[in-house]
Amino acid sequence: MAGTNNMTTGSPAKHILRFAIPLLFGNLFQQFYNMVDTVIIGNYLGTSALASVGATGSICFMIIGLCLGICAGFGIPVAQRFGAKDYPEMRRFIANALWISIALATVITTAVLILCDNILQAMNTPEDIYDGSYTYVSILFMGIPLIILYNLCASVVRAMGDSKTPLYFLIISSLLNIILDLVLVKPYGIAGPAWATVISQGVSAFLCLIYLWRKYPVIHPEKGERSFSLSHVGRLLMQGLPMGLQYSITAIGSVILQTAVNGLGSAYVAAMSAGAKLSMFFCCPYEALGNTAATYGGQNIGAGRPDRIGKGLRTLLFYGFIYSVAAAVVLFLFGGQLSRLFMDKPDPFIEKNAHLFLKLNSAFYFLLAVVNIVRFMIQGMGYSIIAIVAGIFEMVARSLVGFVFVDMYGFPAACLANASAWVAADTFLTVVFLLILRKEKKKAAFKTLFL
Repeated sequence: MAGTNNMTTGSPAKHILRFAIPLLFGNLFQQFYNMVDTVIIGNYLGTSALASVGATGSICFMIIGLCLGICAGFGIPVAQRFGAKDYPEMRRFIANALWISIALATVITTAVLILCDNILQAMNTPEDIYDGSYTYVSILFMGIPLIILYNLCASVVRAMGDSKTPLYFLIISSLLNIILDLVLVKPYGIAGPAWATVISQGVSAFLCLIYLWRKYPVIHPEKGERSFSLSHVGRLLMQGLPMGLQYSITAIGSVILQTAVNGLGSAYVAAMSAGAKLSMFFCCPYEALGNTAATYGGQNIGAGRPDRIGKGLRTLLFYGFIYSVAAAVVLFLFGGQLSRLFMDKPDPFIEKNAHLFLKLNSAFYFLLAVVNIVRFMIQGMGYSIIAIVAGIFEMVARSLVGFVFVDMYGFPAACLANASAWVAADTFLTVVFLLILRKEKKKAAFKTLFL
């Protein structure tokens, strides 16, 4: 089938690279224009505006991450039915994923806009940046339906092994976002880059939807395949909600940590904002490897090939380790200089603390690679509930740092919060993965013997 990538036969390494590289470039472009937002805000509007954006980072991750996780989870049944070549069922899952997405977009957008003010107050957002934070995050939340639409379309395409198409529209979106940032930042202040993000996401979402419909006739529903089905909805929610909740539960710890950093003052918030934006950009390969693992796991379990899972996992971890070393070297050497991109004028205090954040995070990047690859592989194999438990481990670790250690040791403790979360999640995920793989191999052996 043109444009797809069947990962159930042939070399896992070849399939993984073919699938992951477009994903990587897509993630890089997505993070690039997110980073450009912050660079433009810091350079045109100053460090106070930079801190305003930074103070909203964890709450955006919690809400938007919920949407991203749910849409990624919807792709798992699609990938499994594609791997099994059961195209009628695949189309039924796609249709019901659309119905659920419409309902979720309405509920989530309404709820967060109503509660936005209360959330920022509860997070102890400093008064000198409160208005800017509220303006920025409330506009971003208005774009939630567009985020859901794009990620649903991208999830369906990726489930069939095509990771290139979403990349093309992310490139268009990124370039448009940068242009609109520059046009809107002066007349509209901090609201300008926020609107630029929403508009560019909308363009990307609708272009991806139109292209998907025209390019892949296999998704066109036939008679009776687009109707609402409780059984399909239940299966989709069993996959999507755990993945979405995994993002949100993980982010609860980040919100608690951000609240603790907010209490240190807006200068520390600005330093963490600069460090976190750079770190997110450098961490894009881990998200690409994770999404690749989910599709690889889903297709091979759907095709009854658990014997291929282990080799694929080892290949993914090898790529993750090589990249982690390279990223750590760059950030150790140049992290401070890179943080200056976000400042309208040099600020040694912000630069020093942003560099500290980057050094302490990048030293443990391979642990993040393990978290993403193993967790998404497990989810692709159909065990999405595990994601929630892994997220709880991360949440507890970050919350402990936020509640206890930031008060005792200040900003350096906050810089180590991510590493503590990754250690906790990896310990759990490694044990669970080995048990699941053993179970799936026994199940496949039983089918081969008796069927």
